[in-house]
Amino acid sequence: MSVTEFQKQILRGIPSELPLQKRYDPNINHAPKRKDILNREEKMLALKNALRYFPERFHETLAPEFANELKLYGRIYMYRFRPDYEIKARTINDYPHKSIQAAAIMLMLSNNLDYAVAQHPHELITYGGNGAVFQNWAQYLLTMQYLAQMTDDQTLVLYSGHPMGLFPSHKDAPRVVVTNGMVIPNYSSKDHWEKFNALGVSQYGQMTAGSFMYIGPQGIVHGTTITVLNAGRMKRQNDNIKGMLFVSSGLGGMSGAQPKAAVIAGVVGVVAEINPKAVETRHSQGWVDEVYTDLNSLTERIKRAKEGCEAVSLAYQGNIVDLWEKLIESNIDVELGSDQTSLHNPWSGGYYPAGFSLEESNTMMAEEPERFREEVEKTLRRHAAAINRLSERGMYFFDYGNAFLLEASRAGADVVLPDGRFKYPSYVQNIMGPLFFDYGFGPYRWVCTSSLPKDLEETDRIAAEVLEALMKDSPDEIRSQMADNIHWIKEAGANKLVVGSQARILYADSEGRMKIALEMNRAIREGRISAPIVLGRDHHDVSGTDSPYRETSNIYDGSQFTADMAVHNAIGDSFRGATWVSLHNGGGVGWGEVINGGFGMVIDGSDDADRRIKNMLHWDVNNGISRRAWARNSGALYAIKREMERTPLLKVTIPNLADDNLIGLTTDHIFNGES
Repeated sequence: MSVTEFQKQILRGIPSELPLQKRYDPNINHAPKRKDILNREEKMLALKNALRYFPERFHETLAPEFANELKLYGRIYMYRFRPDYEIKARTINDYPHKSIQAAAIMLMLSNNLDYAVAQHPHELITYGGNGAVFQNWAQYLLTMQYLAQMTDDQTLVLYSGHPMGLFPSHKDAPRVVVTNGMVIPNYSSKDHWEKFNALGVSQYGQMTAGSFMYIGPQGIVHGTTITVLNAGRMKRQNDNIKGMLFVSSGLGGMSGAQPKAAVIAGVVGVVAEINPKAVETRHSQGWVDEVYTDLNSLTERIKRAKEGCEAVSLAYQGNIVDLWEKLIESNIDVELGSDQTSLHNPWSGGYYPAGFSLEESNTMMAEEPERFREEVEKTLRRHAAAINRLSERGMYFFDYGNAFLLEASRAGADVVLPDGRFKYPSYVQNIMGPLFFDYGFGPYRWVCTSSLPKDLEETDRIAAEVLEALMKDSPDEIRSQMADNIHWIKEAGANKLVVGSQARILYADSEGRMKIALEMNRAIREGRISAPIVLGRDHHDVSGTDSPYRETSNIYDGSQFTADMAVHNAIGDSFRGATWVSLHNGGGVGWGEVINGGFGMVIDGSDDADRRIKNMLHWDVNNGISRRAWARNSGALYAIKREMERTPLLKVTIPNLADDNLIGLTTDHIFNGES
């Protein structure tokens, strides 16, 4: 299809005549059938909700078609309206636009639905089993049309994928404001999500799916590499982690990053995945080196890899519990263990029970949901028992923030200590929180809207130069973080991390992020980079997310269950220069378990972009450091005091630290009457 025809289709929006029905493609990785959760009246309501996107003359044809989708898949996806053109991150000027910022947003959301990127592209799901960009194809068509028509004096409002419309605003306002799953708190259970999503009124946007900032598994490769490196260092008490075995599960969405991260970290990585299509995708992309379906062959290969201190990634196509139990039986030392199945979504395809094929499980999930739940809970108990056995032998196991420990505990697994805490730490508690987030280091990312590899190469060079210059004067507290990230960015191109858009990620603090962005903006101005760049981050960051079992699991003042930080983050970004902002319920660990906010910023070489970079990126990081400092986290106290010295207009409330002995004695005396 020519660029001109592509642009015409974007500007057309929802077609004025019904397109032909689309064939269901069995070669595409489709979302599993969702639970039949609506009663008759609610099903009627779901149909009326879907039909409101279309003129009445279409209703007689579409009503039975949409009802059939609801029956077969548990959702109304409107497959007929899936566009004929290939959805991918094109060159920015291929998108029809009146606002270059809006064109960049079209590029970003298109990348989220690229077949090479999205987990279930025909269901508009990017990753995590249910992380949706939109609920249906009508929302996609209408949103793209609005973005193509938008000027810099308008803002598009999106309610859980639904484009509410274009509203007059001003040039400094965000071009798009996104919310996903923002339901009333008492209506935030998993069944509420199933019901509201089936009705077509809310969606689970995950973290970066529904905010158009997903950049493929690269987005988590870096974080997983840093996590494995530091977990190995903690285990061995030195930097030599060669020959270590890291075992985990999940190759579907973001979990597909694990094998690549293991190789970059220099260890033997073994990851189990039940879905053959996900295994094949990661193998074909080079993210997995070898695939095994036989556990005996796999264990022999693991032994050779450990003995040879290989940096290699091995996939087991099967259930993770079978793998864990085989490792116990084979007496193989496992130094590092985790899990990245989508356990935030345990009853709808995020986790599969042992003893059943993928097809059997999917059928049971749709037709016998209670039995499916029982089998998942039984498997979780076996899963935890195997981890406990290996941990007793010396394995360091960490929860990767996917709700594994939370759901295992709810299933009655032995993962809870007598005092109510989990047996195993979150990786944020032991690694990311104290070493990175407290010091302001988090997943800063960018996308070259030219979609040219040469522009990405130039940004890599700029980032490395900036970090090397900063490291010369870095205090000891952050030197290791700087060194790891300099090594990462220098090797990023060689590791072939790009899937979809020409994107990159690294960890940096606010000073690093601002200086990298300013240098990139200068390079655009001078013509060394040929087109605007989109700046962003994962929501999994210093400030973006309030999540008591992950991002804020190292907050110990009792405020880990509050969400002021994430909400303020999105609000503050919106009036400091973000191009779009998002606020989600549920990303990463499940509906009702987290609130997270994200942003995107388009820089175009202008002086105005310089202003917005300085204003917004400073707040986006230091908001979180301030909250962590108020929680009395020592690294954050150091970081915010250092930042106040650099930034005269920054005045943050610093906590006074009480003596633990005094508090203990006072409490016993007043409440227990002890002398």
